[in-house]
Amino acid sequence: MKFFIDTASLSQIKEANDLGVLDGVTTNPSLMAKEGITGEQNIIQHYLDICRIVDGDVSAEVISTDFKNIISEGEKLAGLHKNIVVKVPMIKEGVKAIKYFSEKGIKTNCTLVFSASQAMLAAKAGATYVSPFIGRLDDVSTDGYELIKSMRLIFNNYKFKTQILAASIRHPMHVVKCAEIGADVATCPLSTILALLKHPLTDIGLAQFLADHAKGEKK
Repeated sequence: MKFFIDTASLSQIKEANDLGVLDGVTTNPSLMAKEGITGEQNIIQHYLDICRIVDGDVSAEVISTDFKNIISEGEKLAGLHKNIVVKVPMIKEGVKAIKYFSEKGIKTNCTLVFSASQAMLAAKAGATYVSPFIGRLDDVSTDGYELIKSMRLIFNNYKFKTQILAASIRHPMHVVKCAEIGADVATCPLSTILALLKHPLTDIGLAQFLADHAKGEKK
């Protein structure tokens, strides 16, 4: 499974990258605003800064919702760096844009996917990634894992090359379960990536080893 970090924070991206397990980054306008990044030129520069840290796919989201402007924005973003993936919403104009981008060799991430039918359309249009938002499905008492299972079966049945990018990840078990059922990628906050390291028995065992070592040093 690939690990992406879902943030616009350069310090958090660097920390995750230094851990040695990071494969890419996903961002969106809300995450950019959270970091105080506003204005087209500042946003463009921020994407370039991210690409200098991570040697992997970096999803950059378009703001437009009509075909013409999605294309215009997406081509501009894709031209910034070879690692940029154009993030497009799951809407009619977005699916049309994904088809256009795929024919031009531009990588895409279809975002805000909540059903297998949506995922199927995005894959059929040639999306590089499709992002089911499992945490948000949890919020409305719907099983996000069942969606990923359905997507995996459909993609395997028809040999779609589109990768399943599990998004809206909120805790370590989301990551583990998504890995078990065949998601290709999990994108999550730094806190979730670091939480994967933790287990109380590891902490207890390490403390005991160190204490025993200290006793031996005193003899």
